[in-house]
Amino acid sequence: MVISSILDYAHTLAGRAIDEGGLAVDATVGNGHDTAFLARAVGPSGTVVGFDVQEAALTAARQRLEAEGLEGTVRLVHAGHQTLAHELGGTERGEVDAIMFNLGYLPGGDHTVTTRPETTRQALEAGAKELRHGGVLTVVVYTGHDGGEAEAQAVEAWVSALPQNRFRALSYQFSNWSNDPPRLFAVEKRGDT
Repeated sequence: MVISSILDYAHTLAGRAIDEGGLAVDATVGNGHDTAFLARAVGPSGTVVGFDVQEAALTAARQRLEAEGLEGTVRLVHAGHQTLAHELGGTERGEVDAIMFNLGYLPGGDHTVTTRPETTRQALEAGAKELRHGGVLTVVVYTGHDGGEAEAQAVEAWVSALPQNRFRALSYQFSNWSNDPPRLFAVEKRGDT
């Protein structure tokens, strides 16, 4: 297929920014799909830092990483994505190749526990500061749950307000899908500033 799914395109964009031995962040670990992708991308000499507020998500991610032999490069943090800047070590600050967000709720988990616009915005602000020049931040937004549309609007407003001399930003979505299709926002920190 020529046109990528939302998640595949998020992986493509993040993957292009990641160097072997680099640093990546999974801001919303969930079941660990993005975490495993990032761990493969940074390789055995790289580091992935993953965040989730639900222990069930971290457990599922640990199991996925162990099954794939990827656990050695990943540091999982039982905290919200808004704590991103506080959890990065001194040498990691401003050196992140890619940050991935997958907003909404944990698939197969408690659907009342969701990401929220106010903490997501804090995490996006922190993430943009921690990207290296040429680094990429991706945000997959799901709107089919309570609060999802408000969060999508908050993300879109944040992305739209980024200064174009410092960031490139895009929105990717399927225009002819019904039933609240996901939407991807991607931000690249410009390396020429």
